[in-house]
Amino acid sequence: MSSSYRVLIDAPDEKGLVYRISKVFLEKDLNIEKNDEFVDEKSGKFFMRSVVKGKIGEEELEEALKRELPNATIRVITPRKKRIVIMATKESHVLGDILIRHYDGELPIEIVAVISNYDLLRPLVEKFRIDYFHLPHHNMERDQHEEGILQLLQLFGKIDYIVLAKYMRILTPNFVERYENRIINIHHSFLPAFIGANPYKQAYDRGVKIIGATAHFVNNDLDEGPIIAQDVIRVDHTYSWQQMRKAGRDVEKVVLARALALAVEDRIFVHANKTVIF
Repeated sequence: MSSSYRVLIDAPDEKGLVYRISKVFLEKDLNIEKNDEFVDEKSGKFFMRSVVKGKIGEEELEEALKRELPNATIRVITPRKKRIVIMATKESHVLGDILIRHYDGELPIEIVAVISNYDLLRPLVEKFRIDYFHLPHHNMERDQHEEGILQLLQLFGKIDYIVLAKYMRILTPNFVERYENRIINIHHSFLPAFIGANPYKQAYDRGVKIIGATAHFVNNDLDEGPIIAQDVIRVDHTYSWQQMRKAGRDVEKVVLARALALAVEDRIFVHANKTVIF
């Protein structure tokens, strides 16, 4: 019985790489269904994502590629639904959008749970028969609150990604390190110019003409992790700040869903605080 695999390779660039990789596929009687390549000229790095199909085991294919390319980082991935945990605070728009897309089968994900530092979103989440965990942060040190979250995450077993659906708490380096390049955040693209509780009111007061959103992996530099997806829309003087907020939230939903789809379909390489996306 044939199996389908996603093969992700990054390696120092050199002549003949595509030939050598293709040779392995041919020797293992694999059909190439899709292939994308990119060379970062500045760093001399080669990136390649292939979708192949054939009668071979995942480990056997990975070992064959590693023998041919000993200096490369190689991942052979069997497509499956990725297990995600969503973290939220009070805002429902991006959380609700992911829940609906999951319900409709638009995203190949299994939502293991939703974790929040408030109990406000429980009725929404439980409509979709997904477990909701309320871990309040009041009267707690940040490390203590995060330790409770980490202990809960350990109970879930393997987690592929954590999605911050407007989770309004800064994560500590200890937390981020445990899930490197596996925490996806969404924020309005006004940062760092408009920070604080009501960036849309600030944008309105400044008369901005473009608003947008950015989805990125979380690292220890606030809102400066590798960018996955972005989008913008135009606004004008006729918009109230409430209308700007509504338009901005619509963009946030689309951008986060796009970023999550790219992640769970194994289309992202992280390199030097940037992303290569196929």
